[in-house]
Amino acid sequence: MGIEETVERTAVETLKRAVIYLPKDVKRALKNAYDKETSETAKTQLTAILDNINLGETGKTPICQDTGVILFYVTVGKDFGDVSYVPAALDRAVKTATIKVPLRPNAVHPLTRKNSGDNTGANMPYINWNMGEGDYLEVTAMPKGAGSENMSSLAMLTPGEGAQAVKRFVVDQVIKAGAQPCPPTIIGVGIGGSADIALKLAKKALLRPIDKPHPEPEIATLEKELLKGVNMTGIGPMGLGGDATSLGVNIEYAHCHTASLPVGINMQCWAARRATARIHRNGQVEVIT
Repeated sequence: MGIEETVERTAVETLKRAVIYLPKDVKRALKNAYDKETSETAKTQLTAILDNINLGETGKTPICQDTGVILFYVTVGKDFGDVSYVPAALDRAVKTATIKVPLRPNAVHPLTRKNSGDNTGANMPYINWNMGEGDYLEVTAMPKGAGSENMSSLAMLTPGEGAQAVKRFVVDQVIKAGAQPCPPTIIGVGIGGSADIALKLAKKALLRPIDKPHPEPEIATLEKELLKGVNMTGIGPMGLGGDATSLGVNIEYAHCHTASLPVGINMQCWAARRATARIHRNGQVEVIT
């Protein structure tokens, strides 16, 4: 099997894992939320979520009917070699996965609303490229549903207000979103850079396991404070009240202009789907998630 075919087949399997099996950190957080929940109504919702996860895994079917739009994060090792074929291989992989997994056809033209029927189209699947070390190509599949994606937001805050403005903005947006992103959510927050960079960082933040705080203590502390503030809203699982409005808040940041404080928010529903595989130059495939 050639390396291009290996990339394509691996992408299909990675997509399949992503929509069927939740990462361990997310499942663990949901179980912990159930154990700590004080509202019986909320416990009922969390029980339904946990049962749904088990049904998806045992039946090998997607855990949510909205299998989202398909996003890939691709890291290219400097010694891997040519990657010019990768976009076409990932495009074919999405078409194959749409039939074989199956994935619900979600990709439509933004104005005519015509459905492509196979989850592909202009700039879809969308590929985020990164450079790395070694002789491998790492592919992360992130199917993103619309309910949570529609709750994305951006603010250009007053720099002098600093962290307090960030906290206020995040909590206000969670209250505004209510039940729409299917809580308990995971909240990605991007701080700094520019408007577009802040939103890209917010989505990238969702890739970090929620049991791994940011390596910088100041940012990790802000993540904890935001999570506490969000859960104090009492929105709860599926918006029906309770302690677990969010499972985690992840922050990524970039330095920004002295006159700016951009903050982007990208919410993820409880079905925080992501899966990663690493393809080595010799054709060996390593499943990471």
